Amino acid sequence: MTLNTGTEDRLLTTHQKMVCLDVDGTLVDHDGHMSDAVREAARGIVDAGHEVIVSTGRSLGATLPVVQLLGIDTGYAVCSNGGVTVRIDTTLPNGYQVLDRRTFDPAPALRALRDALPTAKYALEDDEGNFLSTERFQDASFGVEAQAVPFERLTEATAVRLVVFSTDSSSEEFGEAVRAIGLHGVTYSVGWTAWLDIAAEGITKASAIEALRGELGYARQDTVAVGDGRNDIEMLGWAGRGVAMGQAPDEVKAAADEVTASVDEDGLAQVLHSLL
Repeated sequence: MTLNTGTEDRLLTTHQKMVCLDVDGTLVDHDGHMSDAVREAARGIVDAGHEVIVSTGRSLGATLPVVQLLGIDTGYAVCSNGGVTVRIDTTLPNGYQVLDRRTFDPAPALRALRDALPTAKYALEDDEGNFLSTERFQDASFGVEAQAVPFERLTEATAVRLVVFSTDSSSEEFGEAVRAIGLHGVTYSVGWTAWLDIAAEGITKASAIEALRGELGYARQDTVAVGDGRNDIEMLGWAGRGVAMGQAPDEVKAAADEVTASVDEDGLAQVLHSLL
C-alpha cells in the first residue's frame, strides 16, 4: 500500500492528530443513530485538519454512509476489522478506492465452528466485497444483501471477513465455546452478543491503521483511538491516546489510557472537543 501523502509537510504540522474512530457504540448508538453532538464534534475535527479515520468491523458498504455523515471528502477508512483499507475521494466514480484487502481460507475455521456450533448462522465477505450466508443471515454491518448459499459454498470462497451468530447461546456461553475450539490461522473477536468476527491471521484494526500511520507520517504519540468493543482492544493499546467508551467491557477499558462517558451520554463528543 503506497500513498502520495506529502509526509514531510505533515511531520512539520505537529498539531494535527490521526484520530481513529470505531462506529457502533462509539460514533453511533446501538440503534445506529448518530447524535447531533457527536456529528458536530466529528465534523469540527475534520474541519480543523485532523486525519479522521473511521475504523470499524462494518464492511465497506455499511461504512461509507458514516464517512459521509462526518463530511469526509478525502481521507481513509478501515473496514472489516482491518481486512479492507480504502482511500476516500468523492471525485472518484465510486467515491473511494480500495487500497488493501487481506484474505484467508475460511474452510478450517468454518468446519471447526460447525462441529461445535451446529445451529449457528454463518456469513462471509469474499474478496470482491460480496456476502454469502447460510439461512439468509443478514445484518446491517454487511452493507449489502447477503446471498443465501449452502454451507459448503462458504468453505470454497476466499474470505475477508467471516461472521458467526448463534441464537441458541448467551454471549458468555458462546465465547466459551469459541475459545474451546482453539481457532488457528485467523484473528477473531467475540462481540456483545453471541457474535463472532473472524479475519486473516494478524489482521486487526490496529494492524491496518498502523500501516496507514507509517504512510501518512504521523508519530505514534499523535494518534488517538476511541472504541467500545473487544475488536477495539488492539487499536486502543496501539494509540498514543486510547479512549474506551463508558459502556465498554472491563477488558476493553483495561486496554485504554482513559475512559469517557457512554455512547448514550455522547462520550465521543467529549473526547473530540478536547482535540479542538
